[in-house]
Amino acid sequence: MRMSKLFVQTLREFPADAEVISHKMLARAGYIRKLTSGVYNYLPLMWRVLKKIENIVREEMDAAGAQELLMPFVQPKELWEESGRWDAYGKELMRLKDRHDRVMCLGPTHEEIITAIARDGLKSYKQMPVNLYQIQSKFRDEVRPRYGLLRGREFIMKDAYSFDTSEEGLDKEYQNMARAYKRIFDRCGLDTKMVQSDSGAIGGSVSHEFMVITDTDAGENDVFYCECGYAANSNHAVSKLPAAVVDGKDYFTETKIIDTPNTHSIEELSKFLNIPSTLILKSLVYIVDKKPVIALIRADRAVEETKLMNAAGGNDIRIASSAEIAELMTEHGFDAVPGFIGPKGMKNIPIIADETVREMKNFVVGINQTDKHQVGTNLSDLGVENLQYADIRLVEAGDFCPECGKPLKVTKGIEVGNIFKLGTKYSKPMNAVYLDQNGKSHPYIMGCYGIGISRTAAAAVEAHYDEHGIKWPISIAPYHVVIVPVNIQDKLQMETAEKMYEELKKAGVEVVLDDRDERAGVKFKDADLIGFPYRVTVGKTITEGFVEYKTRETGEVETVKPEVAVEHLIEIVKKIK
Repeated sequence: MRMSKLFVQTLREFPADAEVISHKMLARAGYIRKLTSGVYNYLPLMWRVLKKIENIVREEMDAAGAQELLMPFVQPKELWEESGRWDAYGKELMRLKDRHDRVMCLGPTHEEIITAIARDGLKSYKQMPVNLYQIQSKFRDEVRPRYGLLRGREFIMKDAYSFDTSEEGLDKEYQNMARAYKRIFDRCGLDTKMVQSDSGAIGGSVSHEFMVITDTDAGENDVFYCECGYAANSNHAVSKLPAAVVDGKDYFTETKIIDTPNTHSIEELSKFLNIPSTLILKSLVYIVDKKPVIALIRADRAVEETKLMNAAGGNDIRIASSAEIAELMTEHGFDAVPGFIGPKGMKNIPIIADETVREMKNFVVGINQTDKHQVGTNLSDLGVENLQYADIRLVEAGDFCPECGKPLKVTKGIEVGNIFKLGTKYSKPMNAVYLDQNGKSHPYIMGCYGIGISRTAAAAVEAHYDEHGIKWPISIAPYHVVIVPVNIQDKLQMETAEKMYEELKKAGVEVVLDDRDERAGVKFKDADLIGFPYRVTVGKTITEGFVEYKTRETGEVETVKPEVAVEHLIEIVKKIK
């Protein structure tokens, strides 16, 4: 490809709405253009990157025994009603009607469709196990699409679904997919961690995410990990806590209500009573699926909202507003403001206590009276109804690993893939069954395995860049090398550049010849911004028989003969094919 013909327009500045490196770089380097909120045009350079990632995914999925198909992007309401997700999925599901008033949705995922396909085609145990996958556009109507391709509304995804007759078969395929994913991300030049995670709207009993570890602002989730191999997303991580004072017997000799004026925060209350915050029971009001839920947790710890939502059996969660708390107090005959809320007297409301609360004794708690707390209290003193215990605690760096007891470390991660054990979550309600060797019907045991194709491309930028631009891993770069003649009016420079260009093309190397009549500095800046893995500069040294050969990733520059540069590039490309 000649640069004069390449459809690319680089920008002098980053877009004003770009927040993270990948969004900034991809937009400025001419890979993507925003169409509307969370929806992007993939321009030719981007499309080449995406197709290379797709090809790597296809090769590894096919090698792992999966079979490719393609399912419709538009899906009927009826299938989602069968699975029970039509109402449960939430506003991210884009619903619409066709001209006949049939209700449809834009597919954010394809569990319902693939289960219907299997229901019609897999009738006997002899046909299983089987794994079917597709590479398809998806649409989720995110409330706040941001971070460019990392959290858009429309995106490209590979999703695979396995069908087995036993949990043992599912375990085997789960590990098969985990190994395939490791190969895929290695080939894409990404260092990933496989971490335990929450299954979210997909559902299922077990799930893991493949996270690209990054120190950029794009890391969506905290990943807690240990040298022993334990790793988990923050919404799933568990830990052992350091020793703490959880029995207030040395501070309070009796259970009583005391005045605690102007102690609206844990810090203020702890200082006022001269006690550690570990002796305070914190009460927080959340709204889960439009209904109030009270969370109880030791005051030195924070609630992990996804854990709380799952414990409450909900699909949506947010902290209650001051107005909602005031309304709740009024309904129960109280007038307390935030800071003095407690579980006492709260009837017909789910109350979920973190596991840390089990060990607390003789503690301090709000009693729904402003400027008052009850001290020396135990849960049995409060007459709490509708109480359940669950792990709803956010793990923190320095907590101890649940497996080996060493301190946990924390880093940021970008999710690029996930695997789920679905079990019978979809096959059972949708009556997707097979006949065993005795003629008895059973629902399929299913697994689900997703890779964000467009997210993987963006994550690669987050992991490979510098102040000058992108540094693509060669396996997914739009082109392998750019040849830059410094002066296109110089006959020897152009003849050498053209000869190298033709030789590389003939050998299967993807090469761009920058034949523009621009200053060398402009060409060099564009080459670094776009992120060509290698640059060959044909300048004045060609009169001595040499060209400049630069590796983008390391910045290393060599002066070599043109034929040496060509041979070296051909060998590099052979290794990735």
